[in-house]
Amino acid sequence: MTVLPDDGLSLAAEFPDATHEQWQRLVEGVLRKSGRERTGAASEDALSTTLEDGLRTRPLYTARDGAPDPGLPGFAPFVRGGRPEGSLASGWDVRQRHTALADGTDGAVLADLENGGTSLWLVLGEGGIPVSELGRALDGVYLDLAPVVLDAGRDTGQAAEALLRLYAEKGVAAKDVRGNLGGDPLGYEARTGTPLGFAPYAALAARCAEGYPGLRALTVDALPYHEAGGSAAQELGASLATGVAYLRELTEAGLTVEQAAGQLEFRYAATADQFLTIAKLRAARRLWARVTEVCGAPGAQVQHVVTSPVMMSRRDPWVNMLRTTVATLAAGVGGADSVTVLPFDHAIGLPDAFARRIARNTSTILIEESHLARVIDPAGGSWYVERLTDELAEAAWQYFRSVERDGGQAAVLRSGRLRTDLATTWAERSKRLAKRREPITGVSEFPLLSEKPVEREAAPEPPSGGLPRVRRDEAYEELRARSDAHLAATGARPRIFLATLGSAAEYTARATFAANLFQAGGVEPVTGGTFEESGATEAVLCSSDALYAEQAEETAAALRASGARHVFLAGRGDYSGIDSYVFAGCDAVDVLSATLDRMGVS
Repeated sequence: MTVLPDDGLSLAAEFPDATHEQWQRLVEGVLRKSGRERTGAASEDALSTTLEDGLRTRPLYTARDGAPDPGLPGFAPFVRGGRPEGSLASGWDVRQRHTALADGTDGAVLADLENGGTSLWLVLGEGGIPVSELGRALDGVYLDLAPVVLDAGRDTGQAAEALLRLYAEKGVAAKDVRGNLGGDPLGYEARTGTPLGFAPYAALAARCAEGYPGLRALTVDALPYHEAGGSAAQELGASLATGVAYLRELTEAGLTVEQAAGQLEFRYAATADQFLTIAKLRAARRLWARVTEVCGAPGAQVQHVVTSPVMMSRRDPWVNMLRTTVATLAAGVGGADSVTVLPFDHAIGLPDAFARRIARNTSTILIEESHLARVIDPAGGSWYVERLTDELAEAAWQYFRSVERDGGQAAVLRSGRLRTDLATTWAERSKRLAKRREPITGVSEFPLLSEKPVEREAAPEPPSGGLPRVRRDEAYEELRARSDAHLAATGARPRIFLATLGSAAEYTARATFAANLFQAGGVEPVTGGTFEESGATEAVLCSSDALYAEQAEETAAALRASGARHVFLAGRGDYSGIDSYVFAGCDAVDVLSATLDRMGVS
């Protein structure tokens, strides 16, 4: 009898290590059973997922999927975090956003700070709180304790002066002032198409560098590129190009490279694609570390992360709570310094107190109850995350270099090249959304037509005129709006009759699929009874392939005789009397738009 050492792993030691090739053979067997013959690396490719920017996620990552040494937390290249201690002390900075003071919303500022918020992000001027109301917005706020971040666009100079004056009036020492004045002329140009001179921003930066050690003057906001439909690499590349442009301007104005870099804070979007978000934030720090290293003053990137406005839906907005929770988790794991959780009703209008509370508590639960901040770089060492970070960094660096070759960020904004790049990316993503390859829960999947709309006071209109703002739900929202208008005008939604054949076991799967599909466009499915009783003008056959072969053509003819003007079949085939086929991967937006057109729903 062999006596094994008592090391806690004795049972595992009796088994040989599984090899990559053994795993591949198992995959080959599964694919063979599904009728897909693949061998070797091709079997892995069959299970891989293609992402934007030419990236692919594979089904298995092992130690052989190497990536460059990420270093240690708080040390170059800062992949594992900008500070050695990470967020261990108190978690990340919970930064809540405010755009209006109407109806007592100024009380929401204090409510945020008293209930978990640790800093403020105030949108001022055009599309936000009037600069003259800044004092009221900050009434009762301990400015030596709560950092303030401004977002004032072309009114940045006026807003900055008002804030600095408030600090002086309240006796806050310069060394205790913390936050960001929010100057971002290229971000404003991206939003509006209006260029701004840099001299006032350079003066603000010099003033902060000399007299306010905890106050930054500039924000490199990547949200305009994310909100215009850009990919992760395009968002990172554009932010790098903007940061480099600001470094050039600031050093030409007399600041040292170290002072200039210290005046910048970067703002990125966090999405419900948690691993891509984690990799994006880690890659961003690595890329900026390379830029500052080349410039002669290596340093960590300061990151403010915002849950993505693009992913927020207007229908079934409660699902946004889940999306923002995943995005916030990804931001925390990715090493964000500050996180803003947009309220679940952000896409509808001004948030109410409940929405603001849920947004604050999202960070609080992840920090205090899930203990997410107790581990420095939780994703570090994951072969998948490390490899994805490396591949995304390479893609973003190539995009950044292409922007620099074309003259830099200002040049690609003004030439229209950046708009074209982002539009091309969004067009490709729109195809996936239309075909429901990228599902939107509550919108393109599992919509609820009887849902009572959530109503909010309208939010101020943000600056526009530059890059577009897109949303994942926009194509389906247009369809649902047509259905809503029809309901308001006629008292009923457009309807479609589900003609089910055979037993429940034979038709349920495809009937459920068809009902889900048509409800995404605001078309109410009707089951049971006869076609004449349904009040519909179109029908969809739902059953198994075997019953279709026996009854599809006969049933389609009977439906036409009963008045059906268009007959769908849920599935694929080639049957007489069938006008259209709906199936997984069909262009749902095209199908639904054409259906509403035929029904006279404008």
